[in-house]
Amino acid sequence: QVQLVESGGGLVQPGGSLRVSCSASGGTTITGYAMGWFRQASGKAREFVAAITSSGATTSYGDSVLGRFRLSRDDAKNTVLLEMNNLTPEDTAIYYCAANAYNSIANGVSTYPYWGQGSQVTVSS
Repeated sequence: QVQLVESGGGLVQPGGSLRVSCSASGGTTITGYAMGWFRQASGKAREFVAAITSSGATTSYGDSVLGRFRLSRDDAKNTVLLEMNNLTPEDTAIYYCAANAYNSIANGVSTYPYWGQGSQVTVSS
């Protein structure tokens, strides 16, 4: 099973950009897994952000980030990258990387059995 570690979160001003990465650790690999990103703001339910199939050919985005966020993967580097642009305070949340081995990019939390620990993203002036 894959072990996931997020990195790259932090503080950014409204309108700015930020990248968060997810890498496989412990000798595991993302190859063959569909990868997803979710986020959870304080006091709110975990929300689907984006997902990408194991081949990278197909992506899916949540309505709130469509057109602003871009998800890609580089299996040679064992990493997926979420590029976030035109950020607003409403994007403030802990961002979680997730994976499943059946190549589903559905937007449900239960679709993904493997999760990272999360990375905080704060959008504030």
